[in-house]
Amino acid sequence: MTERALRPLTEEEYLALERESPLRHELLGGLPYAMAGASLDHNLIVTNLVALLKPLARAKGCRVYSETVKLKLSEDTFYYPDVMVVCGPKAHPLYETSPCLVAEVLSPGTEVQDRREKLSRYLRLPSLLGYLILESGRPGGVLYRKTPEGFREETLGETLVLPCLEGTLPLAALYEGVV
Repeated sequence: MTERALRPLTEEEYLALERESPLRHELLGGLPYAMAGASLDHNLIVTNLVALLKPLARAKGCRVYSETVKLKLSEDTFYYPDVMVVCGPKAHPLYETSPCLVAEVLSPGTEVQDRREKLSRYLRLPSLLGYLILESGRPGGVLYRKTPEGFREETLGETLVLPCLEGTLPLAALYEGVV
């Protein structure tokens, strides 16, 4: 048996690890966690969402990122959201810090993390206007929308009214080719 010390990584060490590693890692409390691959349906939902968001984002001068762009939440916490929309200047060449919309597509291996840990952390972002959680096994999900009183949970219907991009998306289009 081989022993090795486990210690939190600094931001610089984490970014160096990600540059050199063939695997992507999220960083939580300074500790790196390798990310699993996604199912075909998961990838189709992400691709559909990006395709639908892109024209709305372009019209408002915003950017849409998917899966391989890091979101820095703090010095010791970085995630790779499935999709995020950012409308301000770029924060850094390797990550963003101020999305107005973040979306995660649930999978059996990440559902608890997306619904609890990430929900709690994302909703603390001052720039965030919406956190979208999409089901992968069937059309549906929830949107946590920022209101003057705090975030309000909305169950998705046939049409998704987007925060920050001020557009709408038909739920059926998000799941095109999936179900």
